[in-house]
Order: sequence, then C-alpha cells, then structure tokens
Amino acid sequence: MNYLAHAYLSFNIPEILAGNMISDFVKGNKQYNYPTGIQAGIRLHRAIDTFTDSHPFTKQAKTFFRPAVGPYAGAFVDVVYDHFLAKDHTEFIDDAGLQAFATNTYLLLNNLAPILPQPFVNMLPFMRQHNWLYNYQFMQGIESSFKNVARRAKYLDNSDACFQLFQAHYVSFEMCYANFFKDVKKIAISFLSTEGFL
Repeated sequence: MNYLAHAYLSFNIPEILAGNMISDFVKGNKQYNYPTGIQAGIRLHRAIDTFTDSHPFTKQAKTFFRPAVGPYAGAFVDVVYDHFLAKDHTEFIDDAGLQAFATNTYLLLNNLAPILPQPFVNMLPFMRQHNWLYNYQFMQGIESSFKNVARRAKYLDNSDACFQLFQAHYVSFEMCYANFFKDVKKIAISFLSTEGFL
C-alpha cells in the first residue's frame, strides 16, 4: 500500500499514523527509539505490507505491470490502490471528505515532526504542497507518482510503459482493488483492536 492507504488505515490515531507513515524510513531495531504508539504504527505498516503482498488480487494486479518493470510491479500496484481508494465513495463520501482527510493527515504529521526521521520530515512539505493524498484520484497524480517510483528504483529509466499499462487495464485494476481493500481494512482493524487502540 502507498501513502494514502497507510494513512487511512491508521484511523486518525496520531501516533499510529506517524508510525505507519515513517515505517519505510525506520530500519531494524531503530523502531524501538520511538514511543510505543509509533512503534505499533510501524508494526501495523509492516503487517499491512505483508498481507498486501500475499493477497491473491495483489498478485493478479502485479501481472499487468511485471512485463514492463519485473520485480518493481508491487510498488506500482501500491500507487494504483491509492488511486482507487481516493475515488472510493464507500470510504470517502465525496471530494470534500477526501480533502478534509488529507488536510488533517498533514496536520497530525506536522505536529509530530520533531520526533520523526529527518528524511520523512524533509519530504512532508512536498507531500503537503502538492497534496499527494488528495491528488491520487487524478490521472496526473498517478502519472507523477509513477515517475517518483521509477526515480527511486535502481534499474528503471522511466515509468511511461507502466502508466500506459495502468490505463489499458484500468477496469481490471479496479476489480483487484475492490476485492482486496475490504480484506486489508479488516486486518488493520483487527491489529489495532488487539493492540488496544480501537
């Protein structure tokens, strides 16, 4: 899952949100340098990623990208899932609801910025300025996110082929999302309930 989904599956719990969003910036035992709530958010992020990678509909979605980007297919599917979540009116009632969620997420993260990893803190103003969480709903936002994935990958020159595949298989990707997201939401709720946050 990408930033919007990880934020959404934190259910507006500030420390869970922070941990869920910074997990990729925290390696190994460094997670124990954070308060217990942030540690739980980091564990939630990792549980979500493990579940996502093993889900049959994620595996199906990856097959559409794999011819173009091989092992990086999962990273592009993560972005695709954020696109359909942003457009999912069972999760965000309308456009204003999505914008309100995005604004609140940036605020919660900014409030905790003093204790978050510096690389994430450095990225946060760009996330807010370009309103990543809101703009996943638009094709231009997805195209830009794909370019960012390719830029971070070691062996990818560009993301044009992936964006074309996304457009070509749009309906199939939407079906994969619809069959996947309800399951991962249950996993996140179960995790946070077990940890005593819900």
